Amino acid sequence: MKRREFIIVIVIGGTAAAWSLAASAERAARVPPVKQIRLTERQIQGFIAAQKEMAVVAESRQREPRPESVTVAKKNGFKDFAEYDEVAANILMVFAGMDPQSKQYTDPQTAMKKKIAEIIADKTISKTDKNELLHEFKKRLNAAQPIQYPSNVELVRKYYDRIQEHLGK
Repeated sequence: MKRREFIIVIVIGGTAAAWSLAASAERAARVPPVKQIRLTERQIQGFIAAQKEMAVVAESRQREPRPESVTVAKKNGFKDFAEYDEVAANILMVFAGMDPQSKQYTDPQTAMKKKIAEIIADKTISKTDKNELLHEFKKRLNAAQPIQYPSNVELVRKYYDRIQEHLGK
């Protein structure tokens, strides 16, 4: 699972997504933490501009960046695909914590604590499944990273609707 897919799945997933998360606990546990950077408007604008072409390139699902990915990244103001990927991970980390209606940001630790409370309160989940989910979300709580640059939250909030439109959410 790629880093940015992991970030999106964590926060926007409901109980149904939680089932798939529990099933892939070992893979998710190996996802490296996001190297946080201070985002700029230029980077967010370049990320948005690159989305349509990157989506086409990403359909191939190869592990290594394809030459087309590098070309698209450079065309949109990034020095290489690694810089694009780092910016994307930082944008998506904040984006995943934003409420689509209010545009209020909830930090990952708070979101995980809320999800754990929801799982505990849900009487429709079997005890075995509940224990698996709780174990998974507690691991995710321990791995959740706080946002190091509050200015990233403000920038993503400013461009939220455009990011959402280009990500097809």
